[in-house]
Amino acid sequence: MLQKLAVVPLMALLIAPAAIAQASEATPEVSMEGLELVEKDRRGEIYADPGIDWSVYSRIQLDEATVAFRKNWQRDQNRAQSFKIRTEDMERIKRELSTLFGEVFAGELTGNGGYTLTDEVAEDVMRIAPHIVDLDVYAPDSRTYPGRTRSYTQQAGRMTLQLEIFDSVTGDLIAKTSDRQEAPRRNYMQWTTSVTNRTEARRMIERWATDFRERLDQARSEGGASS
Repeated sequence: MLQKLAVVPLMALLIAPAAIAQASEATPEVSMEGLELVEKDRRGEIYADPGIDWSVYSRIQLDEATVAFRKNWQRDQNRAQSFKIRTEDMERIKRELSTLFGEVFAGELTGNGGYTLTDEVAEDVMRIAPHIVDLDVYAPDSRTYPGRTRSYTQQAGRMTLQLEIFDSVTGDLIAKTSDRQEAPRRNYMQWTTSVTNRTEARRMIERWATDFRERLDQARSEGGASS
């Protein structure tokens, strides 16, 4: 029972306390992988194995983040100006966002958390596989026509982070979570560039990284106390 309670702080990492709501009837209590629903709100849901003692994990494998745009994003971007966004632009944005995610997450885990990142498979290692999906950059800075277009927006965009957490030895999925974030809406229009988009993306990733590290610290501490 105490081990089950220790799971909750970690699995609540992406859920704002004030926004937590009961799971709807449409959300299964047990996932296809056999994980139990821990929390659900309008931004996402969290599933976890209630029998995991998080205190045994002191090192982390951090996979490279995969990135996927929302459906029809390129088509919608090119409605007003044909070929404004090319496939090369999309691949560049995905590559840069994946690199940024890795830098921010690794920095938070090692710098503020004191965790060790490793490629080793061992009993004290958890593997984290991050997936950024439904990426919607409202006004991307295209490299196709540099200096020829300007975009003004009140908001940079949104994206969803899906984290899968595995035991590195067994390969068992021990938790998974999904959280959608949206850049703050301003009361004024602002020129949007690759620099401003990157700044907003970093802020979102920093919130995810800080929440994850703090909840992991708490879960490991409580797991150790209950053993």
